[in-house]
Amino acid sequence: MVELQINTTQNVNINFTAASVGERILAYAIDWLIKIAYIIVIYQILFSLLGFEKIFSELDNWSIIAIFLLFYLPVMVYTLLFEALLDGQTPGKRIMRIKVVKIDGYQASLADFVIRWFFRIVDMNILSGVVALIAIVVSPKNQRLGDITAGTAVISLKNDVGINHTILEDIGTDYQPTYPNVIRLSDNDARIIKDTFQLARRTRDYKTLIKLRDRIVTVVGIKEVKQSNDAEFIDTILKDYNFYTQDM
Repeated sequence: MVELQINTTQNVNINFTAASVGERILAYAIDWLIKIAYIIVIYQILFSLLGFEKIFSELDNWSIIAIFLLFYLPVMVYTLLFEALLDGQTPGKRIMRIKVVKIDGYQASLADFVIRWFFRIVDMNILSGVVALIAIVVSPKNQRLGDITAGTAVISLKNDVGINHTILEDIGTDYQPTYPNVIRLSDNDARIIKDTFQLARRTRDYKTLIKLRDRIVTVVGIKEVKQSNDAEFIDTILKDYNFYTQDM
């Protein structure tokens, strides 16, 4: 099991588990089963229902090739299309609960997915995927060549997720917020704050808590900190954020 540490744009390290070779192979196989099913269905429609063999007999070779390429195009762009639409997942990846992410903390963009898709020519088509397999095994982050070039990695989403792994906080119905300006934060900001806060408190990294407090004060625009210590202040910020955004 490979631990993948992602450094976000706010210089916060978040740990994920890289998807294993087996998980990626199974996802790849599931996707190919879907592609094969599509090809069979299209073939049956063209030849059994529409009688395209008669039409093909009247066309030249280039026209026939063009028609086949047109119907095969969804198979060719399958991975690119689904990763762009499903936020880094194909149906196979979604079933296996793995996902493509950027290793610099940014959301993977269409350009990143295009690069990964283009490098499939080398990764998957040369030596029947041996190149991709070797790259994943050798890479410290389980990356194939397309991942390395695009700056992406495939992570596992199979870790049990509870309230401590989300931006949610336990607050009672009678909770009274302290800092209304927390609405300046985004969900991503709150998630990073919580991850950093939990890690720093667990490791007793007081310097990080101080830096995190100062950063929050600056971004949120807090003129007076009303809590007696940094941990209590950050905990209040997270609860206030949940209070003001829970109904949005």
